[in-house]
Amino acid sequence: MKFSDYNITKEIKSQLKILGYKRPTDIQFKAIQYILDGEDVMAIAQTGTGKTAAFVIPTLSLIQRKKKYNKGIKCLVMVPTRELAKQIATVYREIGKDTGVKTFGLFGGVEQEQQIRTLANGVDVLVATPGRMFDLISQKAIDLAGIQFLVLDEADLMLDLGFAKDIEDVMKFIPRKRQTLFFSATISKKIKSMAYNVVRNAIRIQISPKNPVAKTIDHAYMKISMDDKRFFLENMIKEYPEKKVVVFVRTQVRAARVMEAMKRVQIDSECMHGGIDQKDRFQILDRFRSGENKVLITTDVAARGIDIPNVEYVINYDIPDNPENYVHRCGRTGRGGKRGQALAFCSKNEEELFRAIEEYTGDMIEEFEVDKADYLSILDGTDDGSNNWKLLLKKVAAEDDKGLEW
Repeated sequence: MKFSDYNITKEIKSQLKILGYKRPTDIQFKAIQYILDGEDVMAIAQTGTGKTAAFVIPTLSLIQRKKKYNKGIKCLVMVPTRELAKQIATVYREIGKDTGVKTFGLFGGVEQEQQIRTLANGVDVLVATPGRMFDLISQKAIDLAGIQFLVLDEADLMLDLGFAKDIEDVMKFIPRKRQTLFFSATISKKIKSMAYNVVRNAIRIQISPKNPVAKTIDHAYMKISMDDKRFFLENMIKEYPEKKVVVFVRTQVRAARVMEAMKRVQIDSECMHGGIDQKDRFQILDRFRSGENKVLITTDVAARGIDIPNVEYVINYDIPDNPENYVHRCGRTGRGGKRGQALAFCSKNEEELFRAIEEYTGDMIEEFEVDKADYLSILDGTDDGSNNWKLLLKKVAAEDDKGLEW
């Protein structure tokens, strides 16, 4: 089936063709027609499968056809993060370029005045994080009484971040008669409970391959001592200088330290985390998206829902505490049907975390083995001058019987 076969408006069909959308992905194929038919949908699909377009395309078409008969906000998309709000709003604008449908991304971290003015001028689709949305509802700057579509995206992360009550509270402001679309990357008893509180007689869709890491991603791990990870990262980036690389670390402090380590070896990079001002975070993402910066060092703030085109490599510099985050991190590459590479740097004290990831994915992850000579060659090849070869030889001799740490 092609997008041209769906009963969507000609303006959307034309724009999808321009944007390079050819055939629907599995989640799009299973969801779009049901949404066009007015059904509530509860969809579970892994990251990178095209969930966003699965609800953007049909809701845009339905809104465009009825726009002249209905005023005010018609579609509310609730999301857990500011970056995701901005991204989904962008997708609505891109696909709906010629539809006349107005979309607005609403989130905190920026001044309210301009947001209030934009809302006053009329918005059809509101993509919002809960905090700022409720702020403006209390100021009577937002009226949700005309909502026809409620979309909950990345619902599992919303639950993890404590937004369950916000989802319950929004029900007080929107009509009971509406269409609800519930999208989540994972399923659990809590997720099911949340879903059944908001959807009615929903069509259930689940795209759940045996291994939750997308089949377009080749992922593996390397055994590397914690103190040596920076040298391996340097080696890999210099080996592929034109590739876009996302490097995931565990904490904000680690992100800053890894960026400084790369700076010492003449590698340009930027770090992003929750402690950076929202405006600056958007600018960092824009520079990475455009290719002005090719190395992004980040915490898990960028692990969910952020769609950056043509990311060739994901490096799990630190192994995540939560196995689900490994899947979401890897999902920043291999998107849109393109192949991607994900490599984890695993130290001895992270072994237990890595085994938990293998148990979660249900598969043994391939090890990229490095023999001792190549390992030492990478340490010796750094440009930061931190390795004294004689001391390194002594270290190797001392550890010769027991082997490298990992």
